[in-house]
Amino acid sequence: MHEFLGKKPVKEKAESEKYIEDCIQKYESHSICRLAILEKESGNFIGWSGLRFIDDYTFNDHTNFYDVGYRLIPKYWNKGYATEAGKASVDYGFNILNIETIYGITEIDNVASHKALLKIGLNYVEDFKHTDGSTLRWYSIKNKNYE
Repeated sequence: MHEFLGKKPVKEKAESEKYIEDCIQKYESHSICRLAILEKESGNFIGWSGLRFIDDYTFNDHTNFYDVGYRLIPKYWNKGYATEAGKASVDYGFNILNIETIYGITEIDNVASHKALLKIGLNYVEDFKHTDGSTLRWYSIKNKNYE
């Protein structure tokens, strides 16, 4: 799952606890964070998706923005789950939270994620160098209520 995420999976319980605390803080301050995805047929946890307000990192000279993202367990890849969850997240962001612009980020070699972001409706904007030296792709979609 971490092939395109810097290959730095969580290894300690404290790291997971910190991430959960960060999500709780994001809910309190911005009414949103990533959500668990459960497969309808089995009820199995298959990953997470959703919006996250990014104010603790800078990407492509941006901070304080909403990012749509997803991480799925590999056996659930290529089944449309990332696209379905991503579309629902964007819809929620635009129609419930009234967000003006939602962004997406993927590593340049992550072709499946690139395709999913395009299917969600985001537009590819440009490639950029991240502070860790990796090349990432930047996407965005504007809320039509603002046009």
